[in-house]
Amino acid sequence: QEQLVESGGGLVQAGGSLRLSCAASGRTFSTRTMAWFRQAPGEEREFVGVVSWSGASTDYGDSVKGRFTISRDNAKNTVYLQMNSLKREDTGVYYCAAHRLTHFMSGATTPNAYRYWGQGTQVTVSS
Repeated sequence: QEQLVESGGGLVQAGGSLRLSCAASGRTFSTRTMAWFRQAPGEEREFVGVVSWSGASTDYGDSVKGRFTISRDNAKNTVYLQMNSLKREDTGVYYCAAHRLTHFMSGATTPNAYRYWGQGTQVTVSS
């Protein structure tokens, strides 16, 4: 089983940047599509970005396109989310997730496509 641990969250002013990291301990990390989601209290989990298992393909939610970049380093079993030009509506708990299937090339954007989840890291953007 993949075990995921997010880090890098914190408090940042609007317009600033943060980089989140997700460290994986499972043996199949390098063969799984990885995604980031976020969630505010009382709201549904929202798709943020996805990167294919090879790292060659990425996609993003409409609200973060042009501002966020997802990447991965399979040698380090780590996926990253670089967040620039942060807005207060970016505030939430950010989760990384591993796809249910290995070697899956499509970018799934719904939470039920992902089997393994980290504990989340809080991102708070102040005005």
